[in-house]
Amino acid sequence: MTKRKKLYEGKAKIIYEGPNADTVIQYFKDDATAFNAEKKDTIAGKGVLNNRISAHLMTKIEEIGIPTHFIKSLNMREQLVRSVEIIPLEVVVRNVAAGSLCKRLGVKEGTRMHRPLVEFYYKKDELGDPLVGEDHIITFDWADPYELEEMVAMASRVNDYLSGLFSGIGLTLVDFKLEFGRIWGEHGELYIVLADEISPDNCRLWDSKTGEKMDKDRFRFDLGDLVEGYQYIAEKLGLIPEGGIIKGGSINEQLAERLDNIENELAERRKLRDLKAGKPRKS
Repeated sequence: MTKRKKLYEGKAKIIYEGPNADTVIQYFKDDATAFNAEKKDTIAGKGVLNNRISAHLMTKIEEIGIPTHFIKSLNMREQLVRSVEIIPLEVVVRNVAAGSLCKRLGVKEGTRMHRPLVEFYYKKDELGDPLVGEDHIITFDWADPYELEEMVAMASRVNDYLSGLFSGIGLTLVDFKLEFGRIWGEHGELYIVLADEISPDNCRLWDSKTGEKMDKDRFRFDLGDLVEGYQYIAEKLGLIPEGGIIKGGSINEQLAERLDNIENELAERRKLRDLKAGKPRKS
């Protein structure tokens, strides 16, 4: 295997140089972290499941007109994605009260919002990814007003789509985190695209009937086997066979490699819209 240049390593993924200047390879690790990496573990198969789930959801989201960085899956742990300039914000959409919202505001967990709540967090691990407002974002030039409006609009559409998708397989989308990136076109035009991943690592998903948590809260709060929850989601989405591909901490690599690769044809042939709408672009 040719040694690849590592560009970045985060808590859950490694980014490697891609085959072209405008692409990178996203590798999904088995590492699990919580509480700003105060709790850590390695869970066999977690990266395989997140890769497959995220590839599927990114492709489905592209089909409803939301541009993403995803191009195709390469193998059971890697994706080929577009190289983007990540906007240093986490956009969190909440449908049901859970997690930090309950701690900050004293809201009872499970309280359903009468409308989705959108929050912004500044991506800075050493600061604990603090909650910020629109004025912070514009004042510190993390995003301009038009980019902010576009991210909120895309996040709302993703929420509508995923809420329906998961409801159809017996899961409640409680909340989720999105990240966005910038891509510049050949004539200097700027596009905002959905980046990073969409998986049980950054979505809270509860069983609609029992309320059982199937996401990373299983790891955060020792609520059950993490892989069991992630496999349940993947099975419901029709991405892995019944019975799963991971048992007793061992991955059935033959079966995992035989699963169909997910390729996003729309990402290859789409024409991105110029989001600056004639405004001067940033240098």
